[in-house]
Amino acid sequence: MTESAKWYVIHTYSGYENAVKTSIEKFVTGRNMEDMVLRIEIPLETVTEITEGGASKEVERKVFPGYVLIKMVMTDETWHLVRNIRGVTGFVGEASNRPIPLTEEEALSMGMEKHEIEVKYSVGSHVKIVDGPLSTFTGVVEEIEPEKNRVSVMVSMFGRETPVELELDQLEVVD
Repeated sequence: MTESAKWYVIHTYSGYENAVKTSIEKFVTGRNMEDMVLRIEIPLETVTEITEGGASKEVERKVFPGYVLIKMVMTDETWHLVRNIRGVTGFVGEASNRPIPLTEEEALSMGMEKHEIEVKYSVGSHVKIVDGPLSTFTGVVEEIEPEKNRVSVMVSMFGRETPVELELDQLEVVD
């Protein structure tokens, strides 16, 4: 059943995002619907603010104020559960009382879904670039940052060693 779960966007009253998330979680737990409602997210970003005194502090801000993202299997029961939560005004993209789910690309761009990339190389590995404008160039892996989907490779171009930043899946090991 969880294979048919998709991401939907819930519209809420401003400032009700956390209350809506908490209420849905309580209902889901109370009704044993964990297999139907898989995740509830309020996309946040960390921003550094500079105060008048010149001090900086990091604060979390909602990326989409007034919206909550939910990954669930859409049934009459789950639809009613969400629609009847205090603070919910409806689903985004409702057509004939049925919300339209986000596409896989939309969920990825919002950071909700992540593709696991199996990295078969390590620092010091000789690799070939297989995607992008530098495809066919070879180099040596300098640094790998899996959490940022980034790898730094030292590539020899025009007789010079040049560091290049690439995504993890743009490389393959040279035998």
